[in-house]
Amino acid sequence: MEDDLLQRVLEEEGRDLYFSSPTSPPPANSSSSAAAASSSSSIIQALPLHVSFDHGYYLLVKAIQELREKKEGRAVTVGIGGPSGSGKTSLAEKVALLLGCVVISMENYRNGLDDGNDLDSIDFDALVHNLEDLVNGKDTLVPLFDFQEKKRVGLKPVKISPSGVVIVDGAYALHSTLRSLLDIRVAVVGGVHFSLLSKVRHDIGDSCSLDYLIDSIFPLFRKHIEPDLHHAQIRINNSFVSSFRDAYYKLKCRNLLWGGYYLMLIMNCFLTPFSFIEMYLRPPCASEEARINDWIKVRQSGIRYYLSLGDQRIVDKNFIIRPKAEFEVGRTTLGGLLALGYNVVVSFKRSCTSIVDGQLLMALESIDTLNETFLVLKGTSRKAIREEASRLGIKGPWFTKSYLEMILESKGVPRLNTPPPLSSKLLIESQERTIAAPKPIRLSTNVVPRLEELAQPWTRSPKKSDIDRVVATWNFISDSSTLRGNLQLVPMPDSYDFDRGLLFSVQAIQVLLEKKGFPIIVGIGGPSGSGKTSLAQKMANIVGCEVISLESYYKSEQVKDLKYDDFNSLDLLLLSKNIEDIRKNHKAKVPCFDFENCSRNGFKELQVSEDCGVVIFEGVYALHPEIRRSLDLWIAVVGGVHSHLIARVMRDKNRNCCTLSQDEIMRTVFPMFQQHIEPHLVHAHLKIRNDFDPVLSPESSLFVLKSNKQVTYQDILKVLDPNKICTSVQNFIDIYLRLPGTPSNGHLAESECIRVRICEGRFALLIREPIIEGNFIVQPKVDFDISVSTVAGLLNLGYQAVAYIEASALIYQDAIT
Repeated sequence: MEDDLLQRVLEEEGRDLYFSSPTSPPPANSSSSAAAASSSSSIIQALPLHVSFDHGYYLLVKAIQELREKKEGRAVTVGIGGPSGSGKTSLAEKVALLLGCVVISMENYRNGLDDGNDLDSIDFDALVHNLEDLVNGKDTLVPLFDFQEKKRVGLKPVKISPSGVVIVDGAYALHSTLRSLLDIRVAVVGGVHFSLLSKVRHDIGDSCSLDYLIDSIFPLFRKHIEPDLHHAQIRINNSFVSSFRDAYYKLKCRNLLWGGYYLMLIMNCFLTPFSFIEMYLRPPCASEEARINDWIKVRQSGIRYYLSLGDQRIVDKNFIIRPKAEFEVGRTTLGGLLALGYNVVVSFKRSCTSIVDGQLLMALESIDTLNETFLVLKGTSRKAIREEASRLGIKGPWFTKSYLEMILESKGVPRLNTPPPLSSKLLIESQERTIAAPKPIRLSTNVVPRLEELAQPWTRSPKKSDIDRVVATWNFISDSSTLRGNLQLVPMPDSYDFDRGLLFSVQAIQVLLEKKGFPIIVGIGGPSGSGKTSLAQKMANIVGCEVISLESYYKSEQVKDLKYDDFNSLDLLLLSKNIEDIRKNHKAKVPCFDFENCSRNGFKELQVSEDCGVVIFEGVYALHPEIRRSLDLWIAVVGGVHSHLIARVMRDKNRNCCTLSQDEIMRTVFPMFQQHIEPHLVHAHLKIRNDFDPVLSPESSLFVLKSNKQVTYQDILKVLDPNKICTSVQNFIDIYLRLPGTPSNGHLAESECIRVRICEGRFALLIREPIIEGNFIVQPKVDFDISVSTVAGLLNLGYQAVAYIEASALIYQDAIT
């Protein structure tokens, strides 16, 4: 599907075509159309449909590479436009990271003190001059704008990068003044921009039309931004809002004895002082009580405004854990919310002095309303923060309340909902009967929406009667049939995306700990490649717990016969004994399995405690009745690479004019799934749809350099730490499968093949879609275990082995400490 779309994006030796609607015919070959074509240097044809963020990223990179080749060394210019909070800057950064190109932010071209969303505030003349210089291969001077000083403070020299690519990023990047200088035009909508509109519609009801809300909150969008977005050749609808995948962790205590030591510590470090105003807006007609999860947070820093929805955080022990959920808006957005009836109920000034040491930030934060100063340690590694606090001798007491909560508490305002207390209650019998029966969960294999599915312009917020919840409402029922106590969670009625599912999973653990105490044992089940292991690891990072793979419980004789997906391959007696020991707070001896020798090679001890009272079991059969009855929380994950392989087979079959249904392919490629795995997933307390696309996602890129140069061990020691270096040998066989009749250019391409790797007695699948950039091979890190029955299923569907490679790799790497 991605190859087909790329062909629709690229039109060799053509000119830009813009149609007013997807179904409009091409314009006649008239002088007017010729003039319009000559006004643009682009040879890219517009896509009539919008695509996902990951898909748009992939198409953009491939389009840049093919266009760069056609332009024979001349610069390729890209404009990425869209409203505030849509994700355009994130896209520009990810493409720049891959290609090493120049990114010009239109934020630096302000020439006034307004919020920057007014066309008159943008110095287009300077931007055009800089862009022309770079296109012509000249060095140029781009302006620098200081948002604290509220003025332009200087110029920065910029030269064209070796990649020959220049990206212009900004709300007006697709403006008519710039379009003739752009080879590729990309529009990004969605993100938090859509979420804010959805929340406001939820808060004020249907009393206002969508156009009225857009004009109130983003007053310049319909008039000055949206018309330009229709000129984009690649149109992206970004569904991302906020995520705990890459959350940051914070420890906070009062600055009592640590201030002097802190200042001594930072005397030789670079200090970063700054201050900002935080405001919290309560929805119209809301009660006086503090439902802070319904409030909107606005942070003002100089002339910049940043917005986030609700109190999106998790509190676990002493840690405050927050997602990256803040985005920039204009001053007019704040004015529009106030005009719609939102009220500023809390406002305070936060002054900070901070230093950054690697991935760790240390700050002194003063809150004027509280008249107190706090020492804060913040970073992306929970372990690093804990170790730094220990090294400094800081033992607390730690504060897990937000500054907002402290202020409300000082004013005596009652709170109705705030983390970590979550909504959890015991249902009565009449309520139990209303619980919906479990439903199967499947993830659609469609990459692009059909035209008839587009109910309104792609640049507008989807119609939503309600917004996604930030805090889950977990209910309990009494169940004496289980082995884990009388209280059982009531399954959530719907399924959720990966990010929302991650949040709800952690909240469920907190509710269970509050209701039942430790230990809490979690099971995560789903087909191979669906994202079980990824979810388990991210949950463990947040909660700080152990993850145990059910693969550790394989029986040697079953693995030797390659029966990985057979339930009888698990040592259920040992697994049950381990779960029982964990439940009784005894030491559990968890097995370790050596796949290379197909045998168990020892045990590791595990014991839960109050500090680490959670254990996660993940595996294909984690939700089997014989296992899940001993667990507290059942989580099912579908999608991911599992769905992508099914979609890949459907694509290959369709190209051969052979149509197979998703069920037919699933029965053949994953014969155990529908009969032995899916029936157990429907009973999960939480169902997660993982829409991760291994081929397209920039988050999964692996950069590879290959060379036939002979290197010595001394050369390797120049790169790796001699004190940590370790070596290993890996022998493997790669088999490339291809469906006969698949269209090709006369030679075998990796993108047309599915690679099966046999290594250490295991089968692993890789759907290869590498990107070649300079000397680098950029390929997805998608290598997931499959059973021999999946390989047999591909062969039964007609795939044939077209290449067979035996290889041996001597691997040098830094030992993981």
